[in-house]
Amino acid sequence: MTYSKTAIRLKRTALAAVLTSFIGAAAAQSTTGSLYGNAPAAAGATVVVQSDSGLKRSANVDANGRYNLGSLPVGRYSITLERDGQVVEQRDNVLLKVGVGTEVSFGQSASGGATNLDAVNVTAANIPKIDVTNTVSKSVITSEQLDVLPLGRSAEAIALLAPGVVAGSGEFSNGSRSVLSFGGSSVTENAYYLNGFNATNPLNAMGGVSLPYGSIDQQETFMGGYGAGYGRSTGGVINQLGKRGTNEWKFGFQTTWSPDSLAESPRDIYYPNHTAPPGLELEDDTGTVAGSLYRSRKGDTATRTTYSGYVSGPLIEDRLFIHLAAEKDRNEGVSTSAAEAAQQIRSHYTTDTPKFYGKIDWNINDSNTLEYTRLQNTDRYSSYYRDFDYDTMSEGERTGTFANTTKLKDEFDIFKYTGYLTDDLTLSAVWGRSKETNLESNPQDSGNPYISGPTSQDPSITGGTPIRNDQTALYTKSLDAGSKTRGLRVDLQYRIGSHELTAGIDNMTYQGHNEGQAMTGPGYAWIYSRIAPGSSPAPAFDVAAPGGDGYYVQKYIFSTTTSMSVEQKAYYLEDRWQVSPNWLLTLGLRNDKFTNYNSSAIAYVESGDQWAPRLGASWDVFGDSSMKVFANLGRYYLALPNSVAIRGASASTYTREYFTYGGIDANGNPTDLTALGPGPVSTNNEYGVAPDPLSVAPTDLKSQYQDEFIMGFEKTLGSSWNTGAKFTYRRLQTAIDDTCDADQIYAKLDAMGVDTDGLEVPGCVIFNPGKTNTFMVKHSDGSGYTPVQMSSSDWGYNGNKAKRSYVAVDLFIEHPLSDKWYGRLDYTWSRSYGNTEGQVKSDIGQDEAAKTQDWDSYYLMEYAGGYLANDRRHQLKGYGAYQFNDEWTASATLRVTSGMPKSCLGYYGADGSDPIGYESSYHYCNGEPSRPGDAGRQPWTYRFDLGVMYRPAFADHKLAFGLDVFNVLNQRRAVQSDPSYESGQHTISNTYGIGTFYTAPRSVRLSASYDF
Repeated sequence: MTYSKTAIRLKRTALAAVLTSFIGAAAAQSTTGSLYGNAPAAAGATVVVQSDSGLKRSANVDANGRYNLGSLPVGRYSITLERDGQVVEQRDNVLLKVGVGTEVSFGQSASGGATNLDAVNVTAANIPKIDVTNTVSKSVITSEQLDVLPLGRSAEAIALLAPGVVAGSGEFSNGSRSVLSFGGSSVTENAYYLNGFNATNPLNAMGGVSLPYGSIDQQETFMGGYGAGYGRSTGGVINQLGKRGTNEWKFGFQTTWSPDSLAESPRDIYYPNHTAPPGLELEDDTGTVAGSLYRSRKGDTATRTTYSGYVSGPLIEDRLFIHLAAEKDRNEGVSTSAAEAAQQIRSHYTTDTPKFYGKIDWNINDSNTLEYTRLQNTDRYSSYYRDFDYDTMSEGERTGTFANTTKLKDEFDIFKYTGYLTDDLTLSAVWGRSKETNLESNPQDSGNPYISGPTSQDPSITGGTPIRNDQTALYTKSLDAGSKTRGLRVDLQYRIGSHELTAGIDNMTYQGHNEGQAMTGPGYAWIYSRIAPGSSPAPAFDVAAPGGDGYYVQKYIFSTTTSMSVEQKAYYLEDRWQVSPNWLLTLGLRNDKFTNYNSSAIAYVESGDQWAPRLGASWDVFGDSSMKVFANLGRYYLALPNSVAIRGASASTYTREYFTYGGIDANGNPTDLTALGPGPVSTNNEYGVAPDPLSVAPTDLKSQYQDEFIMGFEKTLGSSWNTGAKFTYRRLQTAIDDTCDADQIYAKLDAMGVDTDGLEVPGCVIFNPGKTNTFMVKHSDGSGYTPVQMSSSDWGYNGNKAKRSYVAVDLFIEHPLSDKWYGRLDYTWSRSYGNTEGQVKSDIGQDEAAKTQDWDSYYLMEYAGGYLANDRRHQLKGYGAYQFNDEWTASATLRVTSGMPKSCLGYYGADGSDPIGYESSYHYCNGEPSRPGDAGRQPWTYRFDLGVMYRPAFADHKLAFGLDVFNVLNQRRAVQSDPSYESGQHTISNTYGIGTFYTAPRSVRLSASYDF
């Protein structure tokens, strides 16, 4: 589905050793860990574990000298070997990581002497360097590491430490939060979890909600290979666990300050120097734009301040605990508009993101626990404007108008029950709900229409001085827009012999209310443009050439507000089978079902059964955990998000009307209009009429799914280093998008001998690109439907289908914590290739999931195969810390990445035509085919961040001061550019190739904290 150009533009380190697990390591959204190990086999031998929150469990040592305890809440534990009730040996302060098993062995197997690592008393022989029972591709970062490493205070900044994870397009965001691409997938294919509950954006799956930074206990970042218990992601998973209360009362606070006076400005942006080849003209016919200043960024800096505090401890010792935390983050800055913006202004903006996190843990007894989590997260943006004069490069008075105020508020209530029914049988259940309010309003809406492209007004009318007005926003939202979710997950785990069987259900419901967009002002906008004389602005609609010097204006209307819902249900079965001491197999099968409903609660997509097998294997090559070879093969399904109903299954208006004009009034409205065409026209037939729900999607639509194969090895290097390599192959098997070529349906009906009079052929339908789908075409008289099968050839694609393949080789070397330091370095070579990025289109900023302009017509798919937008051929990442003494610690992170492929999108074919009215959207550049990536790549980017922390001994190390410097080298390079070659037929756009997003400049953060 096409877009208008306006819409498109418009703390100390914890033990870092890797520990092995017997169970529970493959759970992607797990909230628990496990303990296992060896002990002398003797009658009455028992291993007893007790957490710092009082939970106590025990396991008998079997005849083979083994014990195992699973589904333990993460945290620190005391582990005791007892015989006939007497303590034989004890390990204290052992950290359990989420989704990871920790080996703690006793007796002869524990020879070698004890080593104290950050007060964790574990025998050195009990710390295998390689986890031989895990095939999952993931990283785990703990709160102790987060306290030290120089990172942005977000889930996404943490996830970017993981190999194969790259920043998504700057065109996309989730409020003020960024989005990510995992393993070549698009930014809507990831899942977010908080304490076991799905916290993905409920409307469009773009990003999710995260905890207050100081409340993050651990964060897992999954890059692939997780088991059958989890799905609904063909990208990656971010799983956060919040801190909980223990038997010790703790209080603390922290503040951070990033002053604008210590920040560098972003780089200024200049118009490219274009030369018009034969047959084309420049959009700027005065010759004054090329090389001139497009946007001034000098002084566009911000001050960011964060205040946070917490209280944590026992309400009833060993039984009832509480952890409460609050955080407020404020970002106050300045941003200067572009020279050609609707208003030449400097925006003085404020972003406030207050968060609250509360958790209650109740150890009912040693066999039953209950948890409750409450989270509130608000993201509010507001701004006022001052005039900015590009001639004098000076800021003037306040304009009296304000930007749209946006407020995104999320509230979560999450309950979890865990029952250790027997030593071998565990039941867990998570129920949760969330509410999101999604406000966008402008109380200063003047009623004037938004003026786009004022610098393209006819200078013979304006005298070369663009005429603007006081309308600052193009779009707004309904005042009661928002979403609600609820979900239930139940898992039953049973260990029998060498098998661990797990079965469960995983259900979610999402409801959206009055989501979408409406227009400000009178309900329309004016878009000024110029085109080469003699050319038509929209030849597909018989719009006449404007004549004269080619100046014209469009009346633009876009309205999409609607309600909708989606149900997602799944059940699964998985067996983790220890075939032999050296071999582990994971065998799983998952079934997903997805149903999407429109505003009338009528289903327009029903997926049916979708079976997803998962298979994993791990080989402990030498039987001593010094080397493992592992592999994983699985299928993963992705649901359609709620937002598909917007412009897809509900009424929407998207029209443009073309005029020449004889004058422009003081508010920028064109006067003396002469129509150039038949009236309002819509590329996708969006005239405000709701489509029939049975005709929106085919009866045999298949959900998007992807197959993934991972194989690799990990190996110790001496006693202090680990290394390894991993190969990943992902292939998209089925995609969902929309197509808007109704003529092809008519042609097929004609070929079938069907009289098309009296049939309501839909303008745009959802389908599986390259597959054969069956659509129901409604009879106008209400007498029924006529089925029509449409194949790839029927649509004109000539067998072409949706393709996306990702191949990657990851290499790493790691120094776990010893000799006062730890560090890790990852290198990833990857290749993401195909003709379908996924549910969005990054190069032009289309964020309407599964409704991109790709596949709208076969014309748009000619030469569409190439390097995809999230392809980053080379990535080098590193992080680490060095503790000089008990007071001083230094840390660093590094990200080196090759650039994003460039696209050049122009008019169609050698003659620059526009057969379907999509303007500069075809894979042609100056009349020549131009595949994605043919126009080159963005430059390499290098980001090096440094941090230092001081914990003075005079304050018993409870007081801490920190200094972080981000982007030490102050590299400011483009990471994305404008791909639209032409602003009109035969007319080169002034902004083609201009940088649209850049790396953030150098900044400094100061911090102070105290923990009582």
